[in-house]
Amino acid sequence: MKIYDTKSREVRLVGSKNGVMNMYCCGPTVYRDAHVGNLRTFLLSDLIARIAMLEGMKVHAVQNITDVGHMSEDFVEHDKMLEQSKVEKVDPFEVARKYEERFHVDLKRLNITPANEYPRASESIQLMQDMIQKLIDSGFAYIGTDNSVYFDAQKFSGYGAISGNKLDSLKPGHRYEYHNDGAKKFHADWALWKAAGDRTEMVWESPWGTGFPGWHIECSAMSLDLLANHVDVHVGGIDLRFPHHENERAQSNSVIGKEAVDLWVHGEHLLFEGRKMSKSSGNVVLIEDVIAKGFDPLALRLCFLENRYRSQMDLTWNSIQAAHETLIRWRTKMSEWGDTQENSPDQEIADSLSNDLDTPRAILRLREIEKSELPNRRELFLFADQVFGLDLARGVAQKVLTPQMESLLEQRATARTEKRWPDSDALRIQLENLGLEIKDTKDGQTWS
Repeated sequence: MKIYDTKSREVRLVGSKNGVMNMYCCGPTVYRDAHVGNLRTFLLSDLIARIAMLEGMKVHAVQNITDVGHMSEDFVEHDKMLEQSKVEKVDPFEVARKYEERFHVDLKRLNITPANEYPRASESIQLMQDMIQKLIDSGFAYIGTDNSVYFDAQKFSGYGAISGNKLDSLKPGHRYEYHNDGAKKFHADWALWKAAGDRTEMVWESPWGTGFPGWHIECSAMSLDLLANHVDVHVGGIDLRFPHHENERAQSNSVIGKEAVDLWVHGEHLLFEGRKMSKSSGNVVLIEDVIAKGFDPLALRLCFLENRYRSQMDLTWNSIQAAHETLIRWRTKMSEWGDTQENSPDQEIADSLSNDLDTPRAILRLREIEKSELPNRRELFLFADQVFGLDLARGVAQKVLTPQMESLLEQRATARTEKRWPDSDALRIQLENLGLEIKDTKDGQTWS
């Protein structure tokens, strides 16, 4: 399998040691539900893992849970976890556990293979402190005048290799963490450990005083510890490329004295109905919203598969509906094609997936197989579904009709009898919006 490496700007072969691929994926900050844009990134790590296993590798996957310390800017005196705890009027760790549990539910709904380990930032404080001390001892970190510990960015010569952002072009006042309030030696230095100040929640004792970890240090500490100082594939959203992954790379490489990560893989942004999802715009879409509209959540997975992971994607309700209808059709045909559980490899699908996760081409090939007269279509679909994860063999569940559905079906049957085709089409749309798949036959309409 070959994947595009953001650092080298090349499509490169994925490595492994003794047949095991080590993968680290930056996980959620559990102060709210993950929206569908977030989930696209986590599907990316799932695809990589599934393809690796299809090709005979074993996978050791680690995904962190950020429940403390995630601040985009050093100088912000608040934390997302603490803010949400005030909104919900509960302990911040209660907030974290609530949304962490819901995150795992969403992963299951999308048929995303669980990671081997889900370390929590709050339970890895000593690990982070040990790493910070190593950075201090080796001269890569120092204690600032505010008693926080900072990484000395100028000591790391390779900064900017991932994003292209060089230190000499990061001016004071630059977005994110690059400012100078007098506590740092250099404006682009970032906090590894932040002094508590007036903060009393989510703080820990340390050799440098009471405080809490910076955001970037957690991924360095967890990945190196759990993956034995070597990551074959590091996955994250494109928004993490800078500054998070630049800073993480600097920290990790400075501790072990070499490149800690072979491939840096980033999933592109997701738009919804042409706009970036944001709370202020009121267009944040959750899996719960998809289900509430009567759609199979795996329709969302199919939508993602129909777009290349490193291309910006514009998701719409129409595209989700179309994917939902495709799932129903494929599952229906799978039952018509037999009941075997054996699969038959398809070289074109395998090659497409191995070539930088070209899932759109693989899906196109599956559509070609569907329209063909090949006798082993079911077996070929089962092969593809090892990676697609669409549960194509589970069959189509019959829905229990609500009174509204029954009334609309009756109205549509009458409209068809009377040849009122525009009314029939309008009623079909209403029924489909309620989650029913309508088929017209010579004997009348059927539904599923």
